[in-house]
Amino acid sequence: MDFNAFARTALCGFIAGAVAYLVFHQIGFWALTQAGVLQVNTWSMASTSPFGVPQVVSHMIWTGLWGVLAAFLVPLVTIARWLGWMLFAAVVVTLANWFIVLPLKGIPMGGGFRMPGVVLAPLVYAFWGLGMWLIYNALQRPLGASPTAAR
Repeated sequence: MDFNAFARTALCGFIAGAVAYLVFHQIGFWALTQAGVLQVNTWSMASTSPFGVPQVVSHMIWTGLWGVLAAFLVPLVTIARWLGWMLFAAVVVTLANWFIVLPLKGIPMGGGFRMPGVVLAPLVYAFWGLGMWLIYNALQRPLGASPTAAR
């Protein structure tokens, strides 16, 4: 893959991850909060440290980076691309969140592995993965990204 195709694939992955976070990820957690199943603060504008950007912006940057990683890793797996994107988000991102991100923030691994969050969080992440695939699939031709990442 030449640099131009690499950059376009990375851009599509970033956009897919960030936009899918705003729509699919946050709507998933919002719906569970509205149903009274979980208590999640969605679309938060609270400032993060050390830079003071709103949480939603910080999360869009991180989910965009996850989208870039997915755009390059999912095509390496020989399953349907939509399923690969969903499994990437539900398994890889969830495990990274539980075992790396939360402890770095001083929160117990897996948020204490309390039900129903231990089951519902990966399901919402899978929904976000589906959103990433849909957005990547829609953008890859117009932006000239690698078509193998979307299939």
